[in-house]
Amino acid sequence: MSAAAPQLLALAEKLLGGPVPVRIRAWDRSEAGPPGAPVLVIRHRRALRRILWRPGELGLARAWVAGELDVEGDLYEALDLLAELIWERPEAAEGERSGRGALALARDPEVRAAARSLARLAGPGLPPPPPREENRRRTGLRHTLRRDRAAISHHYDVGNEFYELVLGPSMVYSCAYWQDGGSLEDAQRDKIDLICRKLALREGQRLLDVGGGWGSLVLHAAREYGVSAVAVTLSREQAAYARKRVAEEGLTDRVEIRVQDYREVADGPYDAISSVGMAEHVGKARYAEYAADLHRLLRPGGRLLNHQIARRPLADEEAYEVDEFIDAYVFPDGELAPVGRTVGALEEAGFEVRDVESLREHYALTLRAWVANLESDFGRAVRLSSPGRARIWRLYMAASALAFERNRIGVNQVLAVKTPESGASGLPLRAREWNDA
Repeated sequence: MSAAAPQLLALAEKLLGGPVPVRIRAWDRSEAGPPGAPVLVIRHRRALRRILWRPGELGLARAWVAGELDVEGDLYEALDLLAELIWERPEAAEGERSGRGALALARDPEVRAAARSLARLAGPGLPPPPPREENRRRTGLRHTLRRDRAAISHHYDVGNEFYELVLGPSMVYSCAYWQDGGSLEDAQRDKIDLICRKLALREGQRLLDVGGGWGSLVLHAAREYGVSAVAVTLSREQAAYARKRVAEEGLTDRVEIRVQDYREVADGPYDAISSVGMAEHVGKARYAEYAADLHRLLRPGGRLLNHQIARRPLADEEAYEVDEFIDAYVFPDGELAPVGRTVGALEEAGFEVRDVESLREHYALTLRAWVANLESDFGRAVRLSSPGRARIWRLYMAASALAFERNRIGVNQVLAVKTPESGASGLPLRAREWNDA
């Protein structure tokens, strides 16, 4: 049998309609493609069977998680080259918008012939089952209390030590705020403090942190600003870790950590509410309810800081589909909305939106720092989770860093006020006075 890599390269160029910018190494150790380029390693022909039986992103993701696909060389460069080839070609974008891309390819005789050749290379047999890390146990409607708990558990209840390795000492799992070339820990502390200043926290106030993570924000707010704080999370592992930190800092009289859905919070009003990296889990069908619930829990004159990843708007918003890899392996049932839709929902709930700040480039830097943490001790990451889980995180964080850098997605802090009937918002006349602190 002739070498596999040259055959794969020729088939890929035929299927994709252009040169392949990465080098290919096949299971038989053969190689083909441009020298010096990142190498796409196909360790086993099982990867081809996965892709043939589930064409598109999910088949590729399953092969990656199973270790049947890998990249040698610069992962960021490889992902950038492959994204430009597969997803950013004008004809690919048009096919996605029209919904006719796959149908047109299936009718192309050359493409059908290439697919048959690929099937011969893949060998006989059904594809292996999906990797165990794939979330396949979803029942009921999206964004019910029960299903949301299961989705959050899938992502966050994988071991606090694993998160310590990736996130570092700050234990903050959201975009940092980079200033003057400091460390990741400095940038996360500065982000948390920026949120506290935007909320104008002061001693004696009550703060609700929705999706409170490992407690970093409420600890800072109680320690540095003297507030009484409640953090709610659906992750039991997060809550246990956060409670331990609260006890160690002697703040149990001022900080409460609850395993609770934001829809179940009933002890308002609060003087301020923060929601950082949580609204992405809410879902478009529930976003109006989310905004209304936060409005209900806030006192008149109170402030909301909503920190949320945003996607680019589409010409046909109904055509939006959740990313298959992210949905199956990272954030089940997560959905992104354009920032304009978020602002609109908050306004419709009764909030006055006073400030929107984009931190897009900051998130790219944050993700690259997390990838560096993971890669620096990858063997331990595997031991703390699984080989598949560590590979998922490496791929999703590196690809996400590129997505922020290329403006495919963004992240925004939206500051809103529950302005009372008097119209007194309590905001300074001079814009962004918090930046002077």
